Amino acid sequence: MKAKILVTLLMLCCAFAYGQKSKTKVIAHRGAWKNTSLPQNSISSLNAALRLGVFGSECDIWMTADSVLVVNHDPHFYELSVETSTYQQLLAVKHPNGESIATLDQFLDIITKQKATRLVLDIKPSKISKERSIVTAQKTYAAVEAARAKKIVDFILFDYDACLAIEKLDAKANIAYLLGDKSPEQIEKDGLWGIDYYYKLFEKNQAWVTDAKERKLTVNVWTVNEEAMLQSFIDQKVDFITTDEPEMALKMTKK
Repeated sequence: MKAKILVTLLMLCCAFAYGQKSKTKVIAHRGAWKNTSLPQNSISSLNAALRLGVFGSECDIWMTADSVLVVNHDPHFYELSVETSTYQQLLAVKHPNGESIATLDQFLDIITKQKATRLVLDIKPSKISKERSIVTAQKTYAAVEAARAKKIVDFILFDYDACLAIEKLDAKANIAYLLGDKSPEQIEKDGLWGIDYYYKLFEKNQAWVTDAKERKLTVNVWTVNEEAMLQSFIDQKVDFITTDEPEMALKMTKK
C-alpha cells in the first residue's frame, strides 16, 4: 500500500511539474516601464518588474569605451554614443526621472538579492566590430559568473558568433539566438538553449514552434503587445513571451 501511495504521489508531482513547465511565462521587455512611466532599462523599471512578479526581466547590454558594461537599448544614451564614450561621460547625462545609466553590475546586485525573477541579458552586437561583439559577450558572461548569478540569468544575442563564444565558455549556460535566420535544427546542432525570435518570423515559419519543442529547445517570442496575439502564442504553448505589456500578459497566463 505504501508503495502504491508513493507512486501516486510521484505521478502527481510529475504532472504538476509538467504543467508548470508547459505554461507560458512572461518576460518584461526592458523592465516594467510602459504602464509605470519609468525609463526603459533603468533600475526603477527593473524593480517595477520584480514587484510585478514576472518570470524574467529583459535588459540590453553595451560596453563603453573604457570597458564598462552598461544597460541601454540603443547605441546612444540620449545624445552620447555608448561605445565611444567613457562611463564617466555617460554619467553626465540623466534619464528624465534623474536616474543615471545603469551598469550590469548594478542589475546583477539587484537580481541576486531575490529568487523569483530571472534577468535576461540581451547582449547587443557592437557597431564597431565583430571582435568587440564577442568581447562584450565574454565580459558579460564573466560578470555574471563573478556575481554568482548564473542560475538566475539567461543570455540572448543577435550575433551568432557571440552566442557560440559564450557556449564555448559554458555549455550549460542558457543561450538563445535572436536574429531569426537559423532553423531550430541548426540551433540544436550548435548546442544552444533555444530560439528567441520576432513574432513575425513565427508567422512566416509556423512549424518552428513545434520543431523547436520536439528538439527540446526553448521558444521565446518578442515583442508581443496585442491581446489577440498574446493569446495566440499562449495557445501555442511557447515557453516565454517578451512584452511591453507584462501586466496584461500576466493576467492572461494566469487564467
